[in-house]
Amino acid sequence: MIVDSKTDYMESIDIIKKYPKEKRFTLAILQDIQKQYGFIPKPVMFYISEYLNEPISSIYSMATFYKALSLKPKGKNIIKVCNGTACHIRGSNSILDELINILKINAGETTKDGLFSIEIVNCLGACALAPVMVINDKYYGSMTKEKIENIINNYRRQSYESNE
Repeated sequence: MIVDSKTDYMESIDIIKKYPKEKRFTLAILQDIQKQYGFIPKPVMFYISEYLNEPISSIYSMATFYKALSLKPKGKNIIKVCNGTACHIRGSNSILDELINILKINAGETTKDGLFSIEIVNCLGACALAPVMVINDKYYGSMTKEKIENIINNYRRQSYESNE
């Protein structure tokens, strides 16, 4: 039984056992675990290691190699700020600075209430809309510092309303 002080990760056993006990399925397992929990919990990495008969260092190495995988819980709303050439030239740094100012976290961190995480990405493929920010799967183009607070407040409001 895999348990840490906060969570029982028993659902992970069913996810892992969907796959044959072969190393080549490690990434697929990690992706499914990430989808389930929003990150790769440490206790689950040990179970994957045991199940695949692979060293924990091998599982950890793969989990930290891919940017899409995370060992830390992410916020309910993941904000991706594009820093590709077009976005950078059109002021993506000021967008990032404003997010940091409003949310009181840096890129790669999650707010204490678990609502937001900020990530910097190399390209979102929407150069014509630069500078671009994505929250979850919604694109916000032609971003300005002035638009950010309203957008963030809308997500906060939606989150609080859904919890009532």
